[in-house]
Amino acid sequence: MSFDFTDVSSLSLLLGIVLVAILAGLIVQRVILSRLRKIAVKTKWKGDDVIINALKGGVVYLCFILLVLYGIISVLPLSEDLVHLLKNIILAIVVLSVTWFLMNIATGFLELYSGRFKDAIPQSTIFKSLTKIVIVSIGFLIILQTYGISITPILTAFGIGGLAVALALQDTLSNLFSGIQIILSKQVKTGDYIKLESGEEGYVMDITWRNTTIRMLPNNIIIIPNSKLASIIITNFCLPAKEMSLLIQVGVSYDSDLEKVEKVTIDVAREVMKTLAGGVTEFDPFIRYHTFDDSSINFTVILRAREFVDQYLLKHEFVKRLHERYNKEGIEIPFPIRTVHLNQPVHDSKFNE
Repeated sequence: MSFDFTDVSSLSLLLGIVLVAILAGLIVQRVILSRLRKIAVKTKWKGDDVIINALKGGVVYLCFILLVLYGIISVLPLSEDLVHLLKNIILAIVVLSVTWFLMNIATGFLELYSGRFKDAIPQSTIFKSLTKIVIVSIGFLIILQTYGISITPILTAFGIGGLAVALALQDTLSNLFSGIQIILSKQVKTGDYIKLESGEEGYVMDITWRNTTIRMLPNNIIIIPNSKLASIIITNFCLPAKEMSLLIQVGVSYDSDLEKVEKVTIDVAREVMKTLAGGVTEFDPFIRYHTFDDSSINFTVILRAREFVDQYLLKHEFVKRLHERYNKEGIEIPFPIRTVHLNQPVHDSKFNE
């Protein structure tokens, strides 16, 4: 079958085929995908949601139209060279569309399972970026093979030019490999609460190919290059576990019954640990006396918080409730007192006259 463009019926048939292809693509995109999306929402497995979301943006629609055009080109009255060129262009676009689809699926599954298996799969932008680069590179190589272009000279050129690129992008590559080293070492992960040796502290929001972003408690953002983060001293309050001991200093007067003080203090500490969400209920708080101070006997109360930021509310409630309980029990928290002993009387010449 061939089309004669001087024949009105042939042109009408060609136009009709294109319109039918466009309509069929719209039906697939709007109707079928929307129904599949509704079905995917009801299933327990979240992977089907990732696949449906990857089909957004008209990927199915575009591939469907291109495949129809690919079939139509075969019967058009065109030269073989032009038909071959058009087919290669269409195949290249299809490969790019499929590459885009696979890239969205890969990053979607990476994000899905990195949230579930944080210890096995790091959750950060740098791995998503590397995944996209790998998939796009494979798609680009497939397109070159489609056009009959040998990739061996290209890889050789990349190898020779890689040295020049590495020298020109020393800082960028240093940050990239530092970011990969930070993630693979698992000493700093997204969601960890860390403190830098310079004093800044906050939650690690993301580790990109160039820098790491940290959100401070006042909701400010710290942006630090990966190479600098990898070379400074960091305190990670989430390692080896997020739970942390909370030490609160208290002092009572010398006249206090220390056994009673210990019992009352532990009762208050247990109450706080059980009633507040940030307390570790299975942990049994305790105290340790340690100092005979100028006006008080000092001791440390040891509680346990689920994570770093929980300590603030635990301290707040513990101090309030302990102060109230001490007042009821008659336990004194003394003011600083200093007693001065005079060994000799003071002689004033005015009084001796």
